[in-house]
Amino acid sequence: MPVALPLLDPPRSAPTAASAAPPPAPLTAGPLRDAHNRAIRDLRLSITDRCNFRCTYCLDPDVRFLPRRELLSADELLTLARICVKLGIRKIRLTGGEPTLHPELERLIAGCAALPIDDLALTTNGALATEQSLARWRDLGLRRITFSLDTLREDRFRAITRGRTTVVRVLESIRAAIRVGLRPVRVNAVVVRGINDDEVADLAGLARDLGCEMRFIEFMPLDAGRRWDRAAVVPADEIRDRIEQRWPLAPIGRDDASATALKFRFADVPQGPAGVGLIAPVTRPFCGACSRLRITADGKVRPCLFSRDEWDVRPVLRAAGREENGEQSVESRERDTALATFIRSAVWQKQAGHGISAADFVPPQRTMSAIGG
Repeated sequence: MPVALPLLDPPRSAPTAASAAPPPAPLTAGPLRDAHNRAIRDLRLSITDRCNFRCTYCLDPDVRFLPRRELLSADELLTLARICVKLGIRKIRLTGGEPTLHPELERLIAGCAALPIDDLALTTNGALATEQSLARWRDLGLRRITFSLDTLREDRFRAITRGRTTVVRVLESIRAAIRVGLRPVRVNAVVVRGINDDEVADLAGLARDLGCEMRFIEFMPLDAGRRWDRAAVVPADEIRDRIEQRWPLAPIGRDDASATALKFRFADVPQGPAGVGLIAPVTRPFCGACSRLRITADGKVRPCLFSRDEWDVRPVLRAAGREENGEQSVESRERDTALATFIRSAVWQKQAGHGISAADFVPPQRTMSAIGG
């Protein structure tokens, strides 16, 4: 029988609000830390709210995307990435929406890769990735890639995504990413009871066939229709049990204390890239070691996926100040200082936990597509 996954932190709950600027943080120097003494080292930078899928657990068909003028430009995104790295961010993940829809994606990859970071990753649904584009992204500095694939059945895939892309097309992208060396390639599946939970073992088999890591994510309350129901959540322990009915798993643990996935290898397969990850934000919150900061495509700083508040950094970001001949003007340096203070203050407000299990939990107003994965 599978052992229970560890519960790292008792969650908290509060509604989401919008605010112009966060209260000032007591810390004015050193690496980013929140009020709970967690070091913040990972940035989820959403570069677009647009997506070519309308997945049932994320976007309703009638959701409208933001006007482009409200979204951050490539220059602004790179400025924020640079400031965050100066504050101690070591890993950047480009998210969306669907980041491959961004017209300047390659510039963003190159710009982030040029920063002194340890890791640069991207999350995609795989619809637009080709072997040629994946190779270019690798050459520009992208190190890892994560795909989303919730089912292996074409009819079910169309029903979930409400799109025209096929499972075959996404699998082609995954294989191409492996061929060009963007390892470790990971594939995420959101498991929803009555929708795709009967495919858990089949999806795990994909990891064995392709030599990748298949990660199963518990269904979270981030859908546009506000139809999330705990009864639809398939607990990570149950997911593991379903896989082990076909293939025994050997626990590996987390890559580090702040990693979201508890990892396993197939007991009958030698150590290698093939494996399973379980991400259990609902039944086994891992908030206690969270190291993540999120910035949305429209410039809202969110310390947590389920933040009580978010803060609009655009007024500070768009203050006067340009670089001339490679040199920063006084106004530009002042703006950078103000941005650093703003981000540090927002991080300080990070709540202890998301509180999904609390009776008074209120989901964020934004969907996952608008927040960034």
